[in-house]
Amino acid sequence: MCEGGEGAFGVTDLKTTWRGGGHFVHCLVSRMEKDLTCPICLELFEEPVLLSCTHSFCKDCVLTWRRHKRNCPVCQEICGGFTLNRALKNLVQVYEEKRDQPECSLHSEKLLLFCQEHEELVCRVCQTSETHKDHTFIPIEVAAPDLRMQLKSSNENLQNHLLELNKRRGEFEMAEAHISVQTQRSETQIRVKFEKRQQFLKEEEESRMRALQEEAQQKAQNMRDKMAALSRDMEALSETISETEEQMRSPDASFLLQYKTAAKRVRRPLAEVPQMERGALIDQAKHLGNLGFNTWRKRKRLETFSPVVLDPNTAGPYLILSDDLTSVSAGEQQNVPKNPERIGNYSVDGSQSFTSGSHSWDVEVGDNKDWAVGVRGSVQRGENAENGVWSIRFTADKYSASSYPGEGTKDLSVTNLRRVRVKLNFDTKTVTFTDPDTNTDLHTVTDSFTGGIRLFLRTTDIIPLKILPKDICVNV
Repeated sequence: MCEGGEGAFGVTDLKTTWRGGGHFVHCLVSRMEKDLTCPICLELFEEPVLLSCTHSFCKDCVLTWRRHKRNCPVCQEICGGFTLNRALKNLVQVYEEKRDQPECSLHSEKLLLFCQEHEELVCRVCQTSETHKDHTFIPIEVAAPDLRMQLKSSNENLQNHLLELNKRRGEFEMAEAHISVQTQRSETQIRVKFEKRQQFLKEEEESRMRALQEEAQQKAQNMRDKMAALSRDMEALSETISETEEQMRSPDASFLLQYKTAAKRVRRPLAEVPQMERGALIDQAKHLGNLGFNTWRKRKRLETFSPVVLDPNTAGPYLILSDDLTSVSAGEQQNVPKNPERIGNYSVDGSQSFTSGSHSWDVEVGDNKDWAVGVRGSVQRGENAENGVWSIRFTADKYSASSYPGEGTKDLSVTNLRRVRVKLNFDTKTVTFTDPDTNTDLHTVTDSFTGGIRLFLRTTDIIPLKILPKDICVNV
């Protein structure tokens, strides 16, 4: 029990208790906490309200109590409404702040100062110690707001970084889903392509087997026909020989009587003994010689070869590529990842990166009303999509040649282009654009190419740009 009982502290009590030092503080804190405690929940007041009888309670406690009773929980007086006890609310707030104020572990004094050098709270005794000599100290009430702002700024940086990480994770999730779609589409295309080839090989096998069987049947039948003819001749000769031998064994008179007929029969002209004809056997060389190559050569007539193909991972979100990756047109926005290879919204690069030699390809532009055909050097995501591009383009019914960076744009005096041929030559360091239909040079660029050079196409039209196939020449 603290000195003074439950009543207010008197002067004598104060003097007596003051001599107790820490005991006085403990009693004071205990009495304050009791006066700031709700009689219903026995916790510090939260949103304290004052009844007409002047007793105070937590707002939620009163509302819960009054579901069943209308009288005061302390004095039992019937009370009507209640009002917010702002003074008591502020007192509770101050008490909580003071109660929670930490003490120095070395000196048991209140930590009232902040050392800027050590970034820690100190008491008045610590301030004068050798450990904090020549340090700068700021009162808690001054240091806290400033450091809160600093911490808030740093925390905002963390929050922004978290948002960026979350955004990037979303991009990675989209990429993972896109990988699954790419895999399924590629598997389907591979399966279809090989099923066609397997069907071709099956049909080719059946065709060659039929040809072999037909030749075998024909030549075997020819042998059977010849053997049947020989059998008939042999049977006739055997019969003649038997009859002649029988006559030769007959008595002389009988023999001579039939001699003329027998002599005529055995002296008749004999049929020529048949010889094996040339080509009577199966022509195995025809059926087996270079079988794989001949099958491939026949298959080649049904296949096409594209000198370059498009890279779907570089296609802008508004472009649609054909399944064989040789044509592109504009369309509805596609849900594609923001990978670094994808530069512009309406452009796409070739998959091959050329670093030496000479290369060429034809692109059919047809009736497309907005296009660019050319080559692109190395460019990073975030740069202008036209950087490092040398091209021929058709926009707003005008043909032009462009180089970025460099010459910019130059108008061309040509009409009705249907195809554009691109010739890339690393030996001469040139890119030449021609009209293959008229064999007319359109534009030539000379530059010191650095890094790999790729096909570049751009269009905002739904009419596709097509990379035309080339014939395959095989020298044997």
